[in-house]
Amino acid sequence: MKNLSILVATLLITGSVHASDPSADIGSRLVHSKSSQVHASYKSAENRTQFLESKGRKIAYRSIGKGKAIILALRFRGVLDSWDPAFLDALAKNNRVIIFDYSGIGDSTGKSATTMPQMVDDIFDLADGLKLDKFILGGWSMGGFAAQQALVRNPGRITQALLIGTAPAVKEFLNPPKAFLDAGAKPIMNLEDETVLLFDPSSPMSVRAAKESYARMNSRKIDKSPVAPSAMFDNHRLAVGDYMEDKIGSVKMLKITKTPILVIAGDKDPGSPPITWFSESGKLPTTQIIVLPQAGHGPQQQYPELSASYIHSFLEGSAPEKSMH
Repeated sequence: MKNLSILVATLLITGSVHASDPSADIGSRLVHSKSSQVHASYKSAENRTQFLESKGRKIAYRSIGKGKAIILALRFRGVLDSWDPAFLDALAKNNRVIIFDYSGIGDSTGKSATTMPQMVDDIFDLADGLKLDKFILGGWSMGGFAAQQALVRNPGRITQALLIGTAPAVKEFLNPPKAFLDAGAKPIMNLEDETVLLFDPSSPMSVRAAKESYARMNSRKIDKSPVAPSAMFDNHRLAVGDYMEDKIGSVKMLKITKTPILVIAGDKDPGSPPITWFSESGKLPTTQIIVLPQAGHGPQQQYPELSASYIHSFLEGSAPEKSMH
């Protein structure tokens, strides 16, 4: 497939639609699902944290489900508990889903990364320790940066890539507003901060979804992850800066890769706006893009089941035995 396949979800809400009218609010109908039941039980909120010894440090991880393995790499300052359990449970219906803490963050030991290749080390060391020769790799925000560089380093091990709320290393469109940066820099984030950082605070539907997601993420009673220490933030900022320099050619990789890639973006994402992908339209031979409405930097938190359903369809349709190339 030589042209960029842009699957922009036909979900964008026009100015004539009123959020107060349930019959017209398409976004509300899309986000209203089992995930809205904040008191529901989620398997991923109950499974235990495990540890893998590798190269002198312990990598904390959790695993749920069966099937082809999906390793998910986290956002800036994220820990195991930063994933919405509704999203993880929905993904785990068809796949084994593995989440982990980067070195020196959360429950993982060792030195926190200051370069993106060091974050990529965590991904492959985890895969090696779990004896995964090939796997599906996903990344959210900063984790998407790591996933792209992992594709440069060892594309033969990654069957498909899932890039969520993230961007290629295209600097001109990446200029997050102060409110977004301030929320992400707070040592401890509350619901209001997460709404600004991960959702669309201008949308009543998105604000409701933020409350529901926040409740689900705080439903865990055992093995709770420690908050990422603010002292480590500067290290990860250096790693993000290293990614944006693109010394290893991740943008070039996107243009020549044979690995199927799915991008899921929020239309109101201030950190990784969809324009970063559209600016490369026609140059990305295996990339499909889905844009979800009234959503910010964490579209899978707002639309957990919907995001998982898109991912399942993509994985099924682009499996190696049904290769796009």
